[in-house]
Amino acid sequence: MIDKNNTQSIPPSGVRGLHFIAIGGAAMHNLALALHNKGYLVTGSDDAIFEPSKSRLEKRGLLPAEEGWFPEKITTNIEAIILGMHAKADNPELLKAQELGLKIYSYPEFLYEQSKNKTRVVIGGSHGKTTITSMILHVMHYHNIEVDYMVGAQLEGFDTMVHLTENNDFIVLEGDEYLTSPIDLRPKFHLYQPNIALLSGIAWDHINVFPTFDNYVAQFRIFANQITRGGILVYNEEDQVVKSVAEETENPIRKIAYQTPSYSVENGTTLLNTPEGPMPIEVFGAHNLSNLAGAKWICQCMGIDEAQFYEAIANFKGASKRLEKIAESTGKVAYKDFAHSPSKVSATTKAVKAQYPDRKLVACLELHTYSSLNAAFLKEYEGALDTADVAVVFYSPDAVKIKQLDEVSQEQIAKAFNRKDLIIYTNPAEFKDFLFSQNLENSALLLMSSGNYGGLNFDEVKGLMN
Repeated sequence: MIDKNNTQSIPPSGVRGLHFIAIGGAAMHNLALALHNKGYLVTGSDDAIFEPSKSRLEKRGLLPAEEGWFPEKITTNIEAIILGMHAKADNPELLKAQELGLKIYSYPEFLYEQSKNKTRVVIGGSHGKTTITSMILHVMHYHNIEVDYMVGAQLEGFDTMVHLTENNDFIVLEGDEYLTSPIDLRPKFHLYQPNIALLSGIAWDHINVFPTFDNYVAQFRIFANQITRGGILVYNEEDQVVKSVAEETENPIRKIAYQTPSYSVENGTTLLNTPEGPMPIEVFGAHNLSNLAGAKWICQCMGIDEAQFYEAIANFKGASKRLEKIAESTGKVAYKDFAHSPSKVSATTKAVKAQYPDRKLVACLELHTYSSLNAAFLKEYEGALDTADVAVVFYSPDAVKIKQLDEVSQEQIAKAFNRKDLIIYTNPAEFKDFLFSQNLENSALLLMSSGNYGGLNFDEVKGLMN
């Protein structure tokens, strides 16, 4: 509860307060806001806090007075520490908490603590997690059904990426397979113990943590085996690795397979075939239609019937940064997408080309993540941009140095993608000059990155559509 005469939260009975080490992260600050809204007394520290985290924390009175780590903040008055992945194992606040014997939770551990008495719905997979979770939440919101949630993107109509209550029956969690915390090297989704789970697809990622494909797949087998007895696994049977994981688990659970539904594209509009006939929808691409099929089964497991699902999903526009339309004019359209792994890049490129088959597709990919800048992993990108009419790759040699990786050459990238007309840039200004020199009449521009091409202003890109 909140004391309306005081800006501080009054913590629930028995809770003296929670301290976040690395409060500025996208996930961490959203959890901090959610717990503040729930009535906890929240404090935190970080050595760097950027927008939008900074403004959002400041608005709720949760922004640390100064950046940095301050072990004197850690006292026995703190009920528990929530430790973010951004912190290091030798963080001075963490060391002080360990010295005092305080309870230390990782982000996913605390989410589990908050949801032990709820029906936990966990969406897992190498790709599609955010979109599927967003679709489910959109449908629930449309039908005024309150659920708790944690999702990896800001959604239209939702204030935060995390929402926690005492009363809601369901919690919907995006199940990330990356590591839990600096002192807990289990994948996050191993901590949730779902009652209902989904697996969308498995394509090798995070090679800095999972050095082999078999080691990576093993994490999903563990996930499937941790579904509660009598629970449900919804899985994409078109992905052969997912299918084998689902079929091989001996966990006594119900298994529901899904596949891409039939659809058509007419004049740039995707029509989903439903029992009531073709229905126009806002999202497009085979991968997003597959995501939609998975979301439909999950919603049905949560009490939404098929007709209710179709009614709600018709106006779903997509999650932030996932095939997000940033500008459009007659004969021109521009999208940006978070795609960076080979499977995502391939699926996204194919989706845009299928949606606009008669237009020139200019696809630009920034290699920005640890995996994508790893020389040994580059070969996984072969064919990923083949659907594009003009294919461009941008990467920053400085980013390679920052990540302490072996130097990657343009020749290695060209060989990996195996496309003779591939255009490669390492200089942000030269990439921008190329982009702004393009004649985009009757074209679709696709910008794929988890970064910003060394400082590209996406608002300026909108001007290319005029």
